[in-house]
Amino acid sequence: MSELISKCQKALITVDKYYDAALQNVRASLIVDGKLSRTNLEREQHSSHGLSWIAAYRATLKEMVNWASDLENQNSFNEIEKLMLQITFSEYCTQIKSGIPMSQLEFIRPQDLGLKNGLFNENGTDEFNDLILNGNSAEDRSKLASLLKDGFTSKNFGNCGLDETALIIQEQFKKFIEDDVIPNAHEWHLKDELIPMSIIDKMSEMGVFGLTIPEEFGGLGMSRFIDCVVTEELARGYIGVGSLGTRGDIAAELLITGGTEEQKNKFLPKIASGEILPCAVLTEPHSGSDMGSFKTRAVENSENYNITGNKTWVTHGARSDVMMLLARTNQNEKGYKGLSMFIAEKQRGDDDDMFPDEGISGGEIEVLGYRGMKEYEVAFDNFKVKKENLLGQEEGNGFKQMMETFESARIQTAARALGVAQSAFETAIQYAIDRVDISGNSLFDKPRNSSKIVSMAVEIMAARQLTYYAAKEKDKGHRCDLEAGMAKMLAARVAWACADNAVQVHGGNGFALEYPISRILCDSRILNIFEGTAEIQADIVTRRLVSTNPA
Repeated sequence: MSELISKCQKALITVDKYYDAALQNVRASLIVDGKLSRTNLEREQHSSHGLSWIAAYRATLKEMVNWASDLENQNSFNEIEKLMLQITFSEYCTQIKSGIPMSQLEFIRPQDLGLKNGLFNENGTDEFNDLILNGNSAEDRSKLASLLKDGFTSKNFGNCGLDETALIIQEQFKKFIEDDVIPNAHEWHLKDELIPMSIIDKMSEMGVFGLTIPEEFGGLGMSRFIDCVVTEELARGYIGVGSLGTRGDIAAELLITGGTEEQKNKFLPKIASGEILPCAVLTEPHSGSDMGSFKTRAVENSENYNITGNKTWVTHGARSDVMMLLARTNQNEKGYKGLSMFIAEKQRGDDDDMFPDEGISGGEIEVLGYRGMKEYEVAFDNFKVKKENLLGQEEGNGFKQMMETFESARIQTAARALGVAQSAFETAIQYAIDRVDISGNSLFDKPRNSSKIVSMAVEIMAARQLTYYAAKEKDKGHRCDLEAGMAKMLAARVAWACADNAVQVHGGNGFALEYPISRILCDSRILNIFEGTAEIQADIVTRRLVSTNPA
């Protein structure tokens, strides 16, 4: 084992001690009579959510060590990867000791958790302190910057640790993205156009929509890990393209986990082939993430359910053929128990006639970014759904069925965030190398610019390893709402930071609509909001930590 990996492992001893002490203090503030107090969780939100970030940093550092060890065993742990590991540990250990940014203006510090810096001075390992003091020097950052610049043409920005199969699949999608998506993405965005059907057809041919659907239903039966690799590459081209697969993924998982055999056989092959395009119809105007307060109702008659109510933030709603629709079937049952999920078939609409079916009307929500599929408000007025399309043929399971998809959706969202972050990084490094100042030097040669680019590359690799870990846990059949929440939380923050810094590298041009980085900035912002906000992710992670204390 290399000296650096050994040093990082020993530094983790201090990280573990800090986490354990933080967990103990937060648990004491939240547990009342042996149960998690919702009142206390709300009141102590800053410290409790801070615990989730400490856990995310701890998990990330562990996965970086595992990544480095695997590369070393393959004789692939080279200078660029060594510097990434070293700088990640130096920066994250520094933040653990002094303050982790939960957002741009919110930090969690040891004193917020009832801990003092003495914890690090008295119990901290020499390796932990040495990495803080010496692991992120100007010289080391300059070395890594040079390596990133040297790898620019071949896009060698560090070995991600993919096996041969994953690399082959990644290369296929990389070619598709660079040939068909990247040259056109910015124009689609500026014109606020739906992604062309020709692109969707190619994605269908490549198996995107059936990637994780079992082979018996016409899919490829691949792992969540491979799905992450593909999703990141697609989102690197354009977040809308990366997110198209999510529509099918949510619908497919709902059917796989909650559908009858008849429903699976009817819909899954068509989703896998791209014959039908699904969407999720969940959020209501005044409910946000609180599904328990949903009011859209489904009233049963002899042949159908009649759906009445309002939904919002329906992504790809007009051009979809099937809506995974959550509605209240039991009007007397408050909260989650009265909700049911429907496979609601509809006609495909377009910009001229968005919702041609009787009983549906709606309009587009104009958005800053995350374009290409469009967002809609939708009103239902006795819209008819066949009785046979009640998911699972049993009322009252809608919330449970939806929750079973959240792990995969959040892992995939983390992968989308990585793609957007990678796009921001590559756009920034290309601009910095190509742009020459008045003295004839490239912008890359300015240390503040190259330092930003180094930080992007390092944090992307760190968030990527955490996301891969979450995906692999899902593939093992393990409960992974904790891992998925941490991955989504960190990757979304990294995407926004990368996009923001890439704009800064561009200077004034970064503020001009004609430059793609303006789109990437807008696209990155949504990642901290959809599929559960950063605050909701932190809440989920904290609940798990204080309730079960997983290792």
